[in-house]
Amino acid sequence: MLETWSLRVLVEVADRGSFSGAAEALTMTQPAVSRQIASLEHKVGVALFRRVPRGVAPTAAGTIAIDEARAILGRLAGMEARLGAFAELRTGHVRVSAFPSANTEFVPEAIRRFSELYPGVDVSLVVAGWRDIRSGGVDVALVTDWDTVDDDGVSVVPLLEEEHRVVLPATHRLAGRTTVPLRELRGETWIEGSHPDCLGPLEGLARALGGPPRIGFTCDDWTGKQALVAAGTGVTIMSTLAGSAVRPDLALRPTSPALPRRRVLAAVAPPEVRSAAASAMLTVLTSLAARYH
Repeated sequence: MLETWSLRVLVEVADRGSFSGAAEALTMTQPAVSRQIASLEHKVGVALFRRVPRGVAPTAAGTIAIDEARAILGRLAGMEARLGAFAELRTGHVRVSAFPSANTEFVPEAIRRFSELYPGVDVSLVVAGWRDIRSGGVDVALVTDWDTVDDDGVSVVPLLEEEHRVVLPATHRLAGRTTVPLRELRGETWIEGSHPDCLGPLEGLARALGGPPRIGFTCDDWTGKQALVAAGTGVTIMSTLAGSAVRPDLALRPTSPALPRRRVLAAVAPPEVRSAAASAMLTVLTSLAARYH
């Protein structure tokens, strides 16, 4: 196997026309350059240079070797430049996934900040889960502590802790309360959502209500859930992460007792295999999460 350094010496001798000139350019001694060329000639089994009055000139085989060496060194330099662009975040791609309430404000703001900092890196918001990190389907997956991430190949980084509120029609009899006693909602119809944007641990809610919640509707979409509440069909629960997305004809109120808090986490590849773009997105998310503490 030929060494990259030998190819570099070969090209330098060809460019300088002498061993001494190549030695000066490469900060080597002339005998060291001569040994490199002799070793290379021994490996390929053919002479690469012939002596001329003022130095050396390539043989026919040497001309072919020099052309190939230039091409190889050029490709290596191109590879280094392209990989350097990834490391320096001048190019690349980062894929993010999140649950709906995080996508109402938190994730869009993180994408905006990231794109301002690293305009050369493409950002995608994908439908995926933390299990897709190993396969490369997603680079940063937002999850909650209601999920169990049990893969040694996935790291979990805490971002923020959020509270939950009950969502009532603005005309509801309890909408004017500063804090809504959950026992007074025992007879209400509840609107369930998809995990993790759901009613949360139902056992705790049942204890606070004094009985299991009567779930009349299930809707995965935040807009649809709010429309159902506004229509007076039931009440639901919303995380404070999505609080800015509440319709003006709804009332978002804390409860007594307080609903379970929820931690939002970022699932990513371990640091030793994590891409520079994923690390940068994690930094942006962590910085933005400080606003929610």
